[in-house]
Parts: sequence; C-alpha cells; structure tokens
Amino acid sequence: MRGEETEAWMYFRRDVVPFAAMFAVECATVGSSTLYKAATLRGLNFYVFIFYTYVISTLILFPLSIIFGRSRRLPSVKSPLFFKILLLGLVGFMAVIAGCKGIEYSSPTVSSAISNLTPAFTFTLAVIFRMENVRLRSSATQAKIIGAIVSISGALVVVLYKGPTLFAAASVSPTISLHQHLSSSESSWIIGGLLITLHYFLTSVWYILQTRIMEIYPEEITVVFLYNLCVTLISAPVCLLGERNFTSWILKPDISLAAIMYSGVFVSVFSGLTHTWGLHLKGPVYISLFRPLSIVIVVAMGAIFLGDALHLGSVIGSVILCIGFYTLIWGKAREDTAKNVAGSEHYSPLLLTHIIEDEALPLR
Repeated sequence: MRGEETEAWMYFRRDVVPFAAMFAVECATVGSSTLYKAATLRGLNFYVFIFYTYVISTLILFPLSIIFGRSRRLPSVKSPLFFKILLLGLVGFMAVIAGCKGIEYSSPTVSSAISNLTPAFTFTLAVIFRMENVRLRSSATQAKIIGAIVSISGALVVVLYKGPTLFAAASVSPTISLHQHLSSSESSWIIGGLLITLHYFLTSVWYILQTRIMEIYPEEITVVFLYNLCVTLISAPVCLLGERNFTSWILKPDISLAAIMYSGVFVSVFSGLTHTWGLHLKGPVYISLFRPLSIVIVVAMGAIFLGDALHLGSVIGSVILCIGFYTLIWGKAREDTAKNVAGSEHYSPLLLTHIIEDEALPLR
C-alpha cells in the first residue's frame, strides 16, 4: 500500500505539478503581452517597460536569493559560470527587445501563433548540442523532425499571409481605435512577425543555455536573480540611450504601471523561476511544448481587451502549427515511452525510485 502511495506521489510530483506550473506560466505570459500591448497603445515606451520590469524583478529576487538560495557558494565574477549567466542575460535582453517590438508592430495573437515555433527551435538546438537523441530510423525521431518542419511552415504562413478579417470586436475604445494603424499595414505585420520569430528563436537558445547552467549550478533562485541582475545592468545604458525623453520615465498610476508591475512579478520572477525549475527537472524540449497553449488564451484576451481582429492567415497558420506541434509531441511521448520500457527491462522494481529520479534529469 505504501509503495502505491509513493508511486502516486512520484507521478504527481514528476508530471502533474510541472504540467500545472507550465500552464500557469503560459497564462501569465499571455496576460503580460495583452497588458503591454494595451499600455503601448496609450503611449508606454518599450525601453521604459523593459528597464523597469527587470529593476522590479531584481529587487524582489534579491532578498529571496539571500533567504533561500545560499546553500552553495556564489559563482566568482571571473568564473566561466558567471560569464555563462552574463551571456544568458544578453540573450534574454535581446529576446525581450525583439518580442516587445514585434508585438508593437503586430499583435499578441500573432505572437501566440508564432510561439508554436519554440518546440521546433528547441528540439533542433537540443539535437545540435546533443541534449536529444536522433535515430533517423526511429518513428519517434521522424515524427519530431516532421513536426519541426511543419511548425516552421505554419509560422511562415502567419508571418507572410495576413488575409481577410474573420472576427472583429463589435466595439473598440476610442484610444485603441486611434492607434490601430500600428498593426494595420502589411509591412508592419511582416516586420512584427519576423521580430517575434527572432524572439522565440532566442528564447529557445535561452532554454538550452539555462539548462547547461543548471547542470553546473542547480540553484534556481540564485541563478534567476543573477540573470535578472545582469539584464538590468545590460539594459540600463541601452534603454537610457534609446529613450532620452525624461518625461517618458515618469510613471503614473495607470495601465502602464500595471503592465510593468505585472511583467516584473508574474513574468520575470514567477515565470523565470518556474521555467528554470522546469528546465532542471524536465529539460528544454518539455518546457517549450507548452507554448501552443497560449493561442486560445490570447485570442480571447486580445478580442476582449484590445479589440484585436482575427485574420484568416493567423487561423490557417495556427492550424498548420498545431499539426506540427502535436506531431512533435507525439514523437517525444513515443520516445519517452520507449525509454521507460527499456529501463524497466534493465532495473529491478526495488530501483524504481532511482529510475523516476533519473528520468527527471535533463536529457544529455
């Protein structure tokens, strides 16, 4: 009886908790994108948004890292680990800039649709860095490769083909209508899509690099704090030079302040910690598989709060992306099942706990 309870708890901790956490992260990310888009329509500068977001997250994580994250010695400034964290901060900063500008030119709906590219990008990079096994004769590997190619094809449809409007909000606020030109032209739509694609490619690079760092220094809170501190230091001169109008840096208690506070707490802190923990527990490919969940969430929130229109190109591209995504996840699930079966043939039931713990480590 105790063995069954232990196995159920292991399943809950290994599969249910990460799934719920990743779903919550996607909801938080979509909420941040929607709030940010609404704030930019009311004049929020994206340099101001980026800098203040990371300042807030760094201030929140500093005491948490002192209380919960000092079980290991902090990496030296001259150590290779510190330079990897600094590189992680540079990649993350570039990804945020590309993502924010992409949303300004297009919409959160386009960002959510193209986010389906993340599993394909991450899988490809994981193969290059030998974090995923490739056996071309295996149906699981073939499914993952086909899924990656189909996902990229779907993203190209979203970026290059806008199409007629299928759904538009019945009523849109005057402020939003006044600024609707930000995403109306075809050229802006394509530029926004390309920037968002770059954002999710850099996000996949971030996943890979973060996984490598966690293998060397498995301290989630400390790593995320150092990462946010590095991004704050990197973004300070860039953002101050990018926005020299002093009045833009003065925040008022409106939607701009709400967007910055929300992003700092729920994206940089909560999502950052959850992603880092998930990367250490499950690996980069598993984390990236949850990106497509944001499509339904963002379409609903965009239509309700932003008055975003739903275009035929987004629908067609999203369907192709979803087909590629589910093909990829089917191949991943089939590969994991094969590994579990192979493991059960080589280990006795007395070592089941060790097998479960080993499966939770990132793939090498």
